[in-house]
Amino acid sequence: MRGALRGRGARSAGAAAAAGLVLVLGGCSSGGHGVSPLLSPSASRASATARPTHGTAPSASASASAAPVKGTAKVTATVATKLAQPWGVAQLPDGTLLVASRDSGKISRVDARTGEVTPVGSVPGVSHTPGGEAGLLGLAVSPDFGSDHLVYAYFTTESDNRIARMLYDPTRAEGEQLGAPDTILRDIPMGLIHNGGRIAFGPDGMLYAGTGETGRRGLAQDVTSLAGKILRMTPDGQPPADNPLPGSLVYSTGHRNVQGLAWDPQGHLWASEFGQDTWDELNLIKPGGNYGWPVVEGIAHRAPYIDPVVQWHTDEASPSGIAYAGGSIWMAALKGERLWRIPLDGTKAAGPPQAFFTGKYGRLRTVVAVDDHTILLTTSNTDGRGRPHPGDDRILKLTVS
Repeated sequence: MRGALRGRGARSAGAAAAAGLVLVLGGCSSGGHGVSPLLSPSASRASATARPTHGTAPSASASASAAPVKGTAKVTATVATKLAQPWGVAQLPDGTLLVASRDSGKISRVDARTGEVTPVGSVPGVSHTPGGEAGLLGLAVSPDFGSDHLVYAYFTTESDNRIARMLYDPTRAEGEQLGAPDTILRDIPMGLIHNGGRIAFGPDGMLYAGTGETGRRGLAQDVTSLAGKILRMTPDGQPPADNPLPGSLVYSTGHRNVQGLAWDPQGHLWASEFGQDTWDELNLIKPGGNYGWPVVEGIAHRAPYIDPVVQWHTDEASPSGIAYAGGSIWMAALKGERLWRIPLDGTKAAGPPQAFFTGKYGRLRTVVAVDDHTILLTTSNTDGRGRPHPGDDRILKLTVS
């Protein structure tokens, strides 16, 4: 049945795990309203030794110095232009970028030094309805890319959302560099809206996926459904033995539409999430945690639901991708048309969120951290909901602090 926990075989959801409130600081902003590897792959692997390698959340006592309350962000270059509906972005070990076109199902290669864009191939079976949010969404590169050359994609078909991996061979002809997809997870519920789609490998080597509840609210609280969840799986799509629910991919529940995933150097998992009419959220993810949708939205102080660390009015954010750099979470805003900086002090905000580029580049989709002071940011003005500027869509290079 659709929504059951399936990869290559049926999986039992297990029983719901109760989750207590976490101690967080909710910082509201006063401003107006696309994983990809967080660091360069070599830096990510090097830092993983200092991070948890299991499904248990890191101790709250493991914290770095608080980030400055105020930071900076400056666009230093335009990496690429004239991209069609860019969504997922994945960085290869040589710095090359792979970019997913949501509507067409095509993947392109972007030379980050020259800006040259060349076709890699298409993911077969991708389905997109004009005006909707389905299609080719998140991309991720295998942690063992140097030896297995695998690229992972989250995408919508006519019947479900699924995750597949493909062999990437740049020696083949342009447009024919992707092997046949090997589906590792299928039957994630799909809809016209709220398909989630962000995928990223964590410092533990596991693949995480943010899903949406497809507009069917009850699925977010249904642990037998993959919708409205953060999922955690092995690179083969199997439930790790240390997941919160035995035999289940479900890592956290009660999500409306998870759009961004990122880890800080202490191994904490952060996720951005679309609210409905009132509050968008940045959440600190705990294994087995319940984030409340549709019972609560935003900071509610209602056990057993976990409150967001920061919340925004929906016209200020409509958040998409996030990345960690320079002591802060950097969050792209779609409707809000700005880049948010959320300075961190361990597991709480060190100060109020700070907005950059409000209205300057239009809708913003995906953030990729290249190093601790450099991020890449994509626009999303050709997605049917924006006002394309000349040269859109584009990838911008930023220096941040």
